Amino acid sequence: MRSVRARAALGATLVVAVALIGAGLAVLLVLRDNLIGQADLQAEVAARDVAGQLATGTAYDDVELDDEEDHPVQVVDEEGRVVLVSKDLRAVTGTGATGVTPVPSDSAGATPSPGDDDDDGDDGRDDDSSSPDSGEVSSDDPEFSDGTATVDRTTADYRFAAVEATTRDGVTLTVYAGAPLAAEQEAVGTVRGAMLTGLPVLLVVVAGVTWLVTRRALRPVEGIRREMAAITASEDLARRVPEPDSRDEIAALARTTNETLTVLEASVERQRRFVADASHELRSPIASLRTQLEVAEAHPELLDLPGAVADTVRLQVLAADLLLLARLDAGEKPGGGTVELGALVREEVSQRTGDRIAVSVEVPEGGAFEVNGSRGQLSRVIGNLLDNAQRHAEGSVAVSVAADGRGVRVEVRDDGAGVPEDERERIFERFVRLDDARSRDDGGAGLGLAIARDVAARHGGTLTVHRADGGGAAFRLWLPRPA
Repeated sequence: MRSVRARAALGATLVVAVALIGAGLAVLLVLRDNLIGQADLQAEVAARDVAGQLATGTAYDDVELDDEEDHPVQVVDEEGRVVLVSKDLRAVTGTGATGVTPVPSDSAGATPSPGDDDDDGDDGRDDDSSSPDSGEVSSDDPEFSDGTATVDRTTADYRFAAVEATTRDGVTLTVYAGAPLAAEQEAVGTVRGAMLTGLPVLLVVVAGVTWLVTRRALRPVEGIRREMAAITASEDLARRVPEPDSRDEIAALARTTNETLTVLEASVERQRRFVADASHELRSPIASLRTQLEVAEAHPELLDLPGAVADTVRLQVLAADLLLLARLDAGEKPGGGTVELGALVREEVSQRTGDRIAVSVEVPEGGAFEVNGSRGQLSRVIGNLLDNAQRHAEGSVAVSVAADGRGVRVEVRDDGAGVPEDERERIFERFVRLDDARSRDDGGAGLGLAIARDVAARHGGTLTVHRADGGGAAFRLWLPRPA
């Protein structure tokens, strides 16, 4: 049951089984109720016919009992004594009395037949006007009951209707007439048998169709799985999973998987380039420092101490940059403190005493330029932007702070040659240095702008480069204000 196909087939089969069983039971109940209702109607008609004859004074022996085999009749009086039964009725259950032998009308205490004379010479009616001319049949709904009857040695189930009738002599009789339930039982049994036979077959068909449809639907998923397994085994991130032509969720899964592979390939390639460039950048200062130390060991008088210190500082800065990039790539988030960018810019500029060009600061007085983030990382961003401006400026470097919509903008400008438009995104890549930067080999490794953009992104901001109004480059750092 770990297979999706098996679970889908089982689930569909169970749902269909529950639905069919519920529908089948409902059909059987409705069919049974309808057939029993028809039997009730037949029994009631037969009972009222006999009750009507008795109410009009018809003698017991003269009562016409039509279709006695299908509609057996039993009549009892107020005391529960049987006064009339169908001719071939041998036994009965489910009525008020189980006897099938009528009580003789002339026996002691017996109920007189509705047609008998009360006195010799009378016609069955008293001269007293108080005696009713005819009886009546109860208009109330009859009572129904289930029972059995044996008619001419054949026992079957019947539905009995009980109707009360009052004779001309004021005697209350209860007429029980039955209607056979054989048709109802046969119909219900036939339908039930058909359902019990067809239900397993239908469930097997549902399970099989669901299995096949699910298998066909999941076939592209199996293709995606196999290709992903092959990619994992070969470590070839240039491969892609097959994308089906359909526009369903599986096609969307394949497209998303390929997009993920594209991002993963780019990330791995960037990581490889990073490692290769870092190795190259570290090799130069380490080799230079080793050479100077070996020369100094052999010839102390030739020791270039300032050069060794410079190489050591360059190596230290490069190691710090690599560690910061590693922390950023690992998802390090900035602290939740509040930083006032105007004060931070003034502080950073005041500490730069060795710059070849004095930095002009433009921060409006009384302005509130607070943002959330890491003071150390934001200071690093501003320092990297100023270092870049010092490296390319001809004679002026300026930094300004201003409000910009829902955030704060810090802009660093220089009057250098600027950044070509087609290079304005590439300069933010790691270890990228334009030709003029390489010719000014002052220790830059091409990581300053990459670090600055990564830190800005971690703070929810942006870092872009534009052409300054007076020529040169203008780097704009935008950071959101606290919510």
